[in-house]
Amino acid sequence: MECISFKDGYKYQLKEDYITQISIIPDIPIKTDYIDLTITGQITVKNGYAWDGASGPAIDFPSIMRGSLVHDALYQLMRLSHLDEDIHREPADRLLQKMCREDGMNAAAAWLVYQGVRLGGDPAADPASEKPIIKAPKSCQK
Repeated sequence: MECISFKDGYKYQLKEDYITQISIIPDIPIKTDYIDLTITGQITVKNGYAWDGASGPAIDFPSIMRGSLVHDALYQLMRLSHLDEDIHREPADRLLQKMCREDGMNAAAAWLVYQGVRLGGDPAADPASEKPIIKAPKSCQK
């Protein structure tokens, strides 16, 4: 039987590398299959990276998409234990708020986005929350 392995829960897939400068600086360079973060704060989210856009009741307006991409990448680095959740989660949440504002979201809505990830985002940064690998067809699940 030929099997496939995949992860569920993603809505979007990046179609070209996205590179930007952020204020989150790791102690050592981080390189994963889809995310690189240098010790100068340059993050590269690579072509093919999948993320779920805005979380909770937030709507995937254009003003949240770039911020949600970077935020999801940073939370993934926390889940993978490349970044310390206790140190980097709040700055990642603030960065989401800042990027939403830069991309045209009004201040009140960006503040609500920030509050939402502060209140509900803790499990998403926890290494125990890494999405499980699913196998298909059913006969491949063991």
